[in-house]
Amino acid sequence: MTVSEIPTTREDYPHFLSIPTRWMDNDLYGHVNNVVYYSFFDTLINEYLIRMGGLDIHAGPVIGLAVETMCRFKRELTYPEVIEAGLRVGKLGNTSVRYEIGLFSAGHEEPAATGYFVHVFVDRAQRRPVPIPPRIRAALARLVPAPLSIET
Repeated sequence: MTVSEIPTTREDYPHFLSIPTRWMDNDLYGHVNNVVYYSFFDTLINEYLIRMGGLDIHAGPVIGLAVETMCRFKRELTYPEVIEAGLRVGKLGNTSVRYEIGLFSAGHEEPAATGYFVHVFVDRAQRRPVPIPPRIRAALARLVPAPLSIET
């Protein structure tokens, strides 16, 4: 999938998280600063992994490391606004996953931003790739659209 093929409709995302903007998210130009969009991505993904996949961020033997990210900005987000962050899995491999994200303003069908985020799952101590743990893998599989494949 190319960058231009990242989904652009709400229906393409099976999971959503509401994330309120904060006063400090705005920059001098009056809109949410570009680096905050990546924070929204990270919040969306990690909240899902913790809540749905049982990821133990403090003591679990496996963690996900970000190895690649991208964001395409389409429209400004501002404070005060609640972002509706959509999540799906574009590729689920043995040790890695590519998340695809859409950030929506309430009431808008078109995303304000789209992007992706790639995690490689590694042993916490050795930092070497390991298979995605079964519970996390099952949670991620629920976010894979029907026509896409899952590597085993």
